[in-house]
Amino acid sequence: MRANAICNLKRKTHVAVQKWIDEGGLKERAVTTEGICEIHRRFCAELPEALLWVEDPEGKERVRVLPGELRKREVKVGGHVAISPGAVPRFLKRFEDVYRRLGKTDSILAAAPAHHRLVWIHPFEDGNGRVARLMSHAALLETLNSGAVWSVARGLARNVEEYKKYLAACDSPRRNSMDGRRNLSEEALAAFTEFFLKTCIDQVSFMESLMQPDRLRARILLWAEEEIKLKNLPPRSGRVLEALLYRGELPRGDVPGAAGVVERHARRVVSALTDRGVLASDSSRAPLHLVFPAALASRWIPGLFPERP
Repeated sequence: MRANAICNLKRKTHVAVQKWIDEGGLKERAVTTEGICEIHRRFCAELPEALLWVEDPEGKERVRVLPGELRKREVKVGGHVAISPGAVPRFLKRFEDVYRRLGKTDSILAAAPAHHRLVWIHPFEDGNGRVARLMSHAALLETLNSGAVWSVARGLARNVEEYKKYLAACDSPRRNSMDGRRNLSEEALAAFTEFFLKTCIDQVSFMESLMQPDRLRARILLWAEEEIKLKNLPPRSGRVLEALLYRGELPRGDVPGAAGVVERHARRVVSALTDRGVLASDSSRAPLHLVFPAALASRWIPGLFPERP
């Protein structure tokens, strides 16, 4: 399989697992051993058999990657000799104990050290980088309640060379008596943390520039007005969308009042908007929430996807 095809397949798999995380699949489990193993299991389960084999660079032995299972052999990645396989469960337990009990501010600041620590532990035969990026996305999603509008994983993937450079530097030994109190360089970890947090800020700014929240309402309501004129949506559909933009979700019983229509017409509005893919709910009785379908991205969020040549 060609390198480009492999990269595209892994990227597609990453997106699928991130979608599962965004939908709440990893809620309150992002930094737990169980959650980390589940990320790995789901990622590997989407890959073909040919991509579940890795070669030991030293002994040239081919080893199968077992989805969600911790490694059973010694590994060396670049200049980093990972901890012994027997110590992995103990280190993951300590990892969970430390990072799961932090408050909001500390969780944000600790996101980068946690990311490096998981890669340093190297719990799986392969896929540790992907798992760490997905774990970081899940942890920040929950801490910041970002609604999955932005992802640090995307930012790290767009700056992959710098990311790898800063991450590898964190494995450097302590340089002198001023460089922290442990075996590894605290200065390098601080530099990676700064890079990591700046990447988060860049992603927030990038998505804000694309969505232009001050103009988003106007674009959505203009689209609804045009669709009503074309008779693709019932009258007053725009009022329901406007209520959702302000409130985030809308109980079904509030739709008639929000749209200023009778209940029968309100059902028509909800049905039409649902059919167009802009409304959704968890069940037939659950509150409605707004959806941003890819088909309308060019109208609602111009610039989100690059134009085709």
